[in-house]
Amino acid sequence: MQGKQRRPSAKSMKKRKTENETDEMRPEYDLSGMKGVRGKYYQAYRQGHSVRIHKADGSINVKYFTLEDGAVMLEPDVRKHFPDSRSVNRALRKLIPIKPPRRGANHRAR
Repeated sequence: MQGKQRRPSAKSMKKRKTENETDEMRPEYDLSGMKGVRGKYYQAYRQGHSVRIHKADGSINVKYFTLEDGAVMLEPDVRKHFPDSRSVNRALRKLIPIKPPRRGANHRAR
């Protein structure tokens, strides 16, 4: 029948916790009291990073990652306004005509 909710069967896959059951998580895995540092590895990540993959045979495979040539990393406050590459490119193209001409190497900034 549509619109009626079924009652959970006696053979339900999920078991309900009883009052005497406790959470079995070990204390060393409880991270609720810890506070992370936002952006701690941000600069290092922008410079490039490596990932070490430990294989079952004991060997280690190292992969290096850097931003591709021409790629940029948007900071979080900017990313809120530009959800994808298309929106970033559209906004930047609108700025190109109003950008002041680039000064030569002989001119000093005032």
